[in-house]
Amino acid sequence: MGNAWWNLTLRFLLELAALLGLGVAGWNLSEGWWHWVLALALPLIAAVLWGTFAVLNDPSRSGRAPVPVPGAVRLALELVILFGGAAGFYAAGYATTGLIVALLIAISYAFSLDRLGWLLKQ
Repeated sequence: MGNAWWNLTLRFLLELAALLGLGVAGWNLSEGWWHWVLALALPLIAAVLWGTFAVLNDPSRSGRAPVPVPGAVRLALELVILFGGAAGFYAAGYATTGLIVALLIAISYAFSLDRLGWLLKQ
């Protein structure tokens, strides 16, 4: 189920939501020119980490891994970025959005037990 089209679509949308949540947090939790710096830097850093550190032959990705890491490291990175985005919405004053995003992340991972098992074996 982890590679079902609907779950991969949900996962992609959650990745985008995480980037947006980090950007919203960067903007709303800072002042002055830091608005711009953090609103751009936080999502950019998350996207670079997401795209760089991967598990070789991950069937939910292209299979390539610019910097190969163990599955547990990748899973931790995913959870930090995804839930970080949800927390970003929450902290910036968009509590309902943050809670909905967090719930959708949990649902996506609940239907990805096969992928979770694969990641933890790598």
